[in-house]
Amino acid sequence: MKALHIKKDDLVVVISGEDKGVRGKVIAVSPEEGKVMVEGANIVSKHSKARRQGEVSSIVKTEGAMYASKVMLVCPKCDKGVRAKIAVEEKDGKKIKSRVCAKCGAKL
Repeated sequence: MKALHIKKDDLVVVISGEDKGVRGKVIAVSPEEGKVMVEGANIVSKHSKARRQGEVSSIVKTEGAMYASKVMLVCPKCDKGVRAKIAVEEKDGKKIKSRVCAKCGAKL
């Protein structure tokens, strides 16, 4: 299993591709594929066929998966896409890992 720098419910910005500059919340993460789904980015059309009598076939717009390398975390202090680093803190004799902004040091 591969570890990703992005987790569910993180605020991210798309840094490359057709949706460059779009900010959104991460809906789902797939570490096996190295992909994430971002709210409002990479909108794809899915065709749904009527399965029962009375249902209507339609085209549904929904978010598609994109590679995690195409997004960066948004720092709440810097208010832009930044790299994250791991900071180790000691609290009550236990070591706690947390993600921090590589530029300003704010917690992500």
